[in-house]
Amino acid sequence: MKFSNGYWLLRDGVQAAHPVEVQDITRAAGELVVHAPTRPIRGRGDLLQGPVATVRFSSPMPDVIGVSLTHFEGGRPGRPEFVLAGTQSRVHLAEESLTAGALEVRVSRDWLVEFVADGNVLTSSSAKGMGFMTVDGRHYVRDRLGLGVGEVVYGLGERFGPLVRNGQVVDIWNADGGTSSEQAYKNVPFYLTNAGYGVFVNDPGHVSFEVGSEKVSCVQFSVEGQTLEYFVIYGPSPKEILRKYTSLTGRPAMPPSWSFGLWLSTSFTTSYDEKTVSGFIDGMIERDLPLSVFHFDCFWMREYHWCDFEWDPRMFPDPEGMLDRLKSKDLRISVWINPYVGQRSPLFAEGLEGGYLLRRPNGDVWQWDLWQPGMALVDFTNPAAREWYAAKLEALLDQGVDCFKTDFGERIPTDVAYFDGSDPERMHNYYSYLYNKTVFDVLRKRRGDGEAVVFARAATAGSQQFPVHWGGDCESTYEAMAESLRGGLSLGLSGFGYWSHDIGGFEGTPDAALFKRWIAFGLLSSHSRLHGSSSYRVPWLFDEESVDVLRVFAKLKARLMPYLHHAALQATTEGTPMMRAMALEFPDDPACTHLERQYMLGDSLLVAPVFSDGGEVSFYVPDGVWTDFFTGEPVDGGRWTTMSCDFLTVPLLVRPNTVLPWGAVDDRPDYDYAEGVTLRIHHLDDGASITTEVAGSTFRTHRSGNRIDVRVESPPAAWQVQFPAGEPIAGAGNALAVENR
Repeated sequence: MKFSNGYWLLRDGVQAAHPVEVQDITRAAGELVVHAPTRPIRGRGDLLQGPVATVRFSSPMPDVIGVSLTHFEGGRPGRPEFVLAGTQSRVHLAEESLTAGALEVRVSRDWLVEFVADGNVLTSSSAKGMGFMTVDGRHYVRDRLGLGVGEVVYGLGERFGPLVRNGQVVDIWNADGGTSSEQAYKNVPFYLTNAGYGVFVNDPGHVSFEVGSEKVSCVQFSVEGQTLEYFVIYGPSPKEILRKYTSLTGRPAMPPSWSFGLWLSTSFTTSYDEKTVSGFIDGMIERDLPLSVFHFDCFWMREYHWCDFEWDPRMFPDPEGMLDRLKSKDLRISVWINPYVGQRSPLFAEGLEGGYLLRRPNGDVWQWDLWQPGMALVDFTNPAAREWYAAKLEALLDQGVDCFKTDFGERIPTDVAYFDGSDPERMHNYYSYLYNKTVFDVLRKRRGDGEAVVFARAATAGSQQFPVHWGGDCESTYEAMAESLRGGLSLGLSGFGYWSHDIGGFEGTPDAALFKRWIAFGLLSSHSRLHGSSSYRVPWLFDEESVDVLRVFAKLKARLMPYLHHAALQATTEGTPMMRAMALEFPDDPACTHLERQYMLGDSLLVAPVFSDGGEVSFYVPDGVWTDFFTGEPVDGGRWTTMSCDFLTVPLLVRPNTVLPWGAVDDRPDYDYAEGVTLRIHHLDDGASITTEVAGSTFRTHRSGNRIDVRVESPPAAWQVQFPAGEPIAGAGNALAVENR
């Protein structure tokens, strides 16, 4: 919320009180507690008036400092709260400072709060930064943290505008707004900067951020209520910031290997039955198009019955038999669900009787007609409602379903009363967390760790634990393709490791050229799905070349799985996303600061999607001698370059000093990645030592002069080495020495 009218004045109806000096500081139980009056204390008479700010500094873990700014402390704790790891770390308390790891907060008597690391001030809250703001009788708490010259801000969820947030106003409030507006399906009150720190506002409700937009040298954030709590997270690198943030809020689970293959959908409102589905799948098999998952979207259930979790008997009279027949073709099955229950669904009466549906304050079930006639919502704060909903999903798993697309969960009302008494405003965003956790927990319980996966749209902080998430409803245009990429990179900078999008766009039908360009982008993403709104997405409906393009990139992704699996492990263990903004991988290269039309896929692959029919694309190559993946030709870095691509290629460069593991299988994503692996060696510097982990085998590659030595721990039965555009050289046992080429 903006409170000021320019720099000097407040807006009409706004009153403000700001800490102006320190009255006293106490140190106890790992906390530094500061009491700060909001008017100068010149005499005892000034002590009789308020407000007085209570500011508490603490630390849940090293390099992270929590700040709690409170006016009145007598209110009941708000629910829900984010589930955070760590409660208190060892801190050093001085008279006017608290230190946690390498991060220190200093408080000066004339009111300046500075966050310091390695002797440098990262950011600070100065005069009129912290404040209690009253707007037409409503109470807000805010803070402002300074931005240095050249400092930029990333994150705040999956946002589809410019990747750098500076100059934007961002409301953390989930909405079903598509990909072409400032609204977002996945709002996360966390941002990171290129100055070595991030900030997480610990409030699941409506948080307003003004990123260099109200006071252009500050990030301002505010919440309605009496308390504002946030954490400053020291990196210093962006990857370290994400590692510590996801340590605090939760790391992504590891999705099953099969989920990285191609997903094919029925699309949203198309007409289909078992014959249609089988025709699509058989068409993929006949054309040698690798397929891992078939997804049934909403009309697997009867119209007006969403959700009753029952197959439409007119289209699917034998669902168990059908699923057996489909799974005999080595497929996993996904079905579409949401947390809404239409009035005509038999589950409405069940939910009404059991008390499982969200109610208004007067006790009536909350209903509207916007999505389904008379629809209600499941109240996931009720343990019995969660068990009831989970039981419906377990019945589908018994039939042979493997995973769920957890659609919707954004339009959550606030004129309601939750079973557990949660604040409706704080539950608006958090509802998506409880919804997806309920579904993910069912899958994890039945399938085990590493075998659970959802395809989720709505999210908030912590939801990264329940992958995968996709970008929502985009148009079938190049502009929407670009905005989708911006959203995915922004989400990755918000702690989410895995992300996908609808190949070809959702709304409308792409022409053949756009579809083929989007295929390359889609198969070089974390997860890959063919899905649309009112039209099918099987490639032969566009043109025969689309079939060839899909085959090339689907097989390419399968062969890249040893490399992609390692990138996925990094997401799960370190919080580093598989698809990475260039600034995340190259934080010291200022040319990467604003790049948003290209990305790194893992550590070593640069991808620049083509956003035109003609195929010409300009992109930036960081320093070093890179290698064109398709041609093996060197590409000098430290500059912009332009390529012209046909539909069977895309700018895909391999980073210098890379030993890229190349799998032996091209028709599926789940196989023994080490067996028959090829180590593709790309421009090793003299003296370089590279360690490559592949499914339990560790390859150690070292260059000395013109000699390259490869040694293997737990070697597979067969493996080989290859230089760009060269012939493979078979490995022998656990060692190989070759001449550098």
